Parts: sequence; C-alpha cells; structure tokens
Amino acid sequence: MPRILIIEDEPDMASGLKDNFEFEGHEVIVAQDGESGLAMALSHAPDLILLDIMLPKKSGLDVCRELRMRKNKTPIIMLTAKGQEIDKVLGLELGADDYITKPFSVRELLARVKAVLRRYPDKDEETSESVTMGHLTLNFHYYEATDLNGPVDLTHREFELLKYFYEHAGKTISRDELLNHVWGYESYPTSRTVDNHILNLRKKLEPDPTHPRHLLTVHGVGYKYIT
Repeated sequence: MPRILIIEDEPDMASGLKDNFEFEGHEVIVAQDGESGLAMALSHAPDLILLDIMLPKKSGLDVCRELRMRKNKTPIIMLTAKGQEIDKVLGLELGADDYITKPFSVRELLARVKAVLRRYPDKDEETSESVTMGHLTLNFHYYEATDLNGPVDLTHREFELLKYFYEHAGKTISRDELLNHVWGYESYPTSRTVDNHILNLRKKLEPDPTHPRHLLTVHGVGYKYIT
C-alpha cells in the first residue's frame, strides 16, 4: 500500500488521520512542523503528502513551493481552513494536486487520496526515457527540460501539461479535461488559467509562438498537440 506523509501540527488531527489511514492498510509517517515535514518528504519517499497550510517553522505553501522547486513530484493534498480561498489558489498554482477544507469527513479525504493516487503510476512503472516535443527534450521522470541552448526552466504544472499532451498526441483536449486531469480540481476559478499556461508553453516549445505548429488551438473546444 502507498506510504502517506501527514504534515499536521494539531496532535489530535494528526493522530486521527494516522489511525484511519493505517486502518486502510497504508504506511503512515507524521511530521508536526514544516521544516521536519520537508525533510521527511525528501528522505522518506512518500507516495502522497497531506500538507496543512498553517504550520510552525515553515508554512505548507513554502513546503509545497520548495518541493516543486527541487523537482519533487510527490502528489500533495493541501489541508486548508475554511475561508482561505487565496491559499487554495496559491497551493494549486504552486503544484498541489488537490485540497480539502477543514472540517472534513474522513470518508471524503480517503476518496480524495484514492483519486489523486490513481492519477500517478507506480514508481516502478515510471520511465526515465526522454522525449522530444517541438524545441524541447523532456524527461518527465526527472522533470528535466533542455533545448539547443541548454536547460529550460519549466514549472511543475508545465511539465504535467506537456506530459498529458504527449500521452494524448493528436487528440483534441478540452480545457475542462485539462483542469480535471492536470490540476485535479474540476471547478478551478477560470479556464483562462489553461490559456495562460499554453501561451507560456508555446514560447518555450514552438519555433514561432505566434504561429504554433505543435500546440494548436481548437476554437470553441480546447487544444491539440501535434508531433
């Protein structure tokens, strides 16, 4: 069963979550502040992280940001307090896969965890091979991108978008489908988020971003990747 890292500073909450996930058969490790949580995320190779936003020593947003900067792609579900809408948006933009608002039911959290884990292949099944997309050579396992001039800086979300397009080459993909499968959150504030990411990706991928040859717009529907 997948290993889950819980980063939560409320002892009762952390203990309750640990008991429930262990009952489901998971291996569970717990950290009670952001600094130790970040260290455990990097050293213990969890399959999923439950990450509270309000933490001592280092906030959950900072933990998420640093993990993604280090190219760590472990799925993250943010635990947010009611009314922290801006934190939810920031968490998703920083690379979190989903969030759940306190108070929540254990049943709902278990369902969210299962849904997020389904979107990620087993570690043993991942490939380290590189692929070519437009001007870029990409390694989705190590989150590395290069072009003829050397390394290219891509965000975690841009890697996930390119991976989804690569796996569905030639297929027209709607904005809603991208939001659901890449962001993992069907009601993300606006589909303009997808459009903005596509514009940025074209600048890095296309020979002429104003006349794209690979990431094509399908008007009224979404986008299509052509090799």
